Amino acid sequence: MNARFAVIVMALLALFAPGASAQDPFRVTHSVDKSNSAQTRITGTVSNEGRLDAVDVYVTAEAIDGSGKTVARGISFVSPGIAPGRSASFTVSVPVVPNATGYRVRVSGFRFGGLQSP
Repeated sequence: MNARFAVIVMALLALFAPGASAQDPFRVTHSVDKSNSAQTRITGTVSNEGRLDAVDVYVTAEAIDGSGKTVARGISFVSPGIAPGRSASFTVSVPVVPNATGYRVRVSGFRFGGLQSP
């Protein structure tokens, strides 16, 4: 009986685990500007394709090497809230690293909640 309860609890925890990217309701598009020798500037848009308001949204941009390993990172606040069907722009800087072959950007922080009007 206790083993069955433990399995059920573990299954529920896995189902509701925060930060599971497959459940994130976002589409992120971005472009990379390498014109600065010290910082790569990444600009883009986060679109909330979910049914709930996304609150306190952050993105993380990572410079990756040829094997996919993160070699540099930048984090930026995007918006205090993105309503369903809406988008918000962002800019994030990542230090220039000689062995970086590409960049990936993901929503790294948010919570679901209601947006409040002023």
